[in-house]
Amino acid sequence: MIRTAGLFLAMILLGASLWATPSFNEKPQKVVVAYVTSWTQALPDTRYVTHINYAFGHVTETFDGVRIDNPQRLKTVAALKTASKELKVLLSIGGWGSGRFSEMAADNNNRKKFADDCARVVKEYDLDGIDIDWEYPTSKAGGISASDDDTKNFTLLMEDIREAIGKRKLLTLATVMSGKYIDFAAIKDLVDFVNIMAYDSGNPPKHHAALHRSEMTGSGSGEEGVNAHHAAGMPVDKLVLGIPFYGRGNNKDIKGFVHYRDLIKLTGFESKWDAIAKVPYLVNAAGEMVCTYETPESIKIKAAFINANNLRGAMYWEYAGDTDDGLLSRTVFEEVMKAASGKK
Repeated sequence: MIRTAGLFLAMILLGASLWATPSFNEKPQKVVVAYVTSWTQALPDTRYVTHINYAFGHVTETFDGVRIDNPQRLKTVAALKTASKELKVLLSIGGWGSGRFSEMAADNNNRKKFADDCARVVKEYDLDGIDIDWEYPTSKAGGISASDDDTKNFTLLMEDIREAIGKRKLLTLATVMSGKYIDFAAIKDLVDFVNIMAYDSGNPPKHHAALHRSEMTGSGSGEEGVNAHHAAGMPVDKLVLGIPFYGRGNNKDIKGFVHYRDLIKLTGFESKWDAIAKVPYLVNAAGEMVCTYETPESIKIKAAFINANNLRGAMYWEYAGDTDDGLLSRTVFEEVMKAASGKK
């Protein structure tokens, strides 16, 4: 009887253990990632975001550490986790024109010191991980130094950061829509997900964030960006589609960069819809496109695309571009999370 009872108890405990272990076939949880900048004051409503990427940190001038813009604001952002236990906050290191990545990643000693400093920052500021926004390996377009070895060294950098911060912390990255510059097949098991910057692909008379290609689409579309990253070796459930909370004007009728919150206050223009690209645009009295932007309607369609293609979720740049009542951020969250909630 004792042996039988012991065996029965062991079977119960084993069953409980198996029941508690997530299935490898279980879909990863959807994410909604908000970039929050060091130079703004607005803070997201934690009910409508799963992750916040704080922009920015930088490679130090000695090529071996992390420098943070406005550290006090990072502390304020990280403190939002007290109101939302599920919220994840990461430091995004890089950004357009942020250099010294090439020199740092090329030197084994500096690269490892930088990775160790990433771990220090994560611990010191109670963060959940690191987001690398090197724009871009092997490219000098942002006015930074570059080398043909950058792509290879980028992989080594991600390996070192992962080792330094451990498996329980998040490691993500922001990438150009085209999927160039990075060996995604080499890093797919190192990173949690990839934020595709599916915007800035054109200026009027071209769309800068089209979902699909039309005659008015710029150099790339969101759909093409997803396909490029997947073809390069990144699983679709690790792909996050970027959405802009700003428009690109023609610099004549409308300034080149305009937050959505300011764009909707403009007068004297007519809103048009590209039924193929699935995005709106503004035209002047002569019928010329003067601004390419997003609306809640276009965001809903992008969210449907995300869910239909089993992408990991959505990211947006940047939260401060939203309205005071959070119209766009709320739309992104509610529409992306429909799949998780079972709503239609």
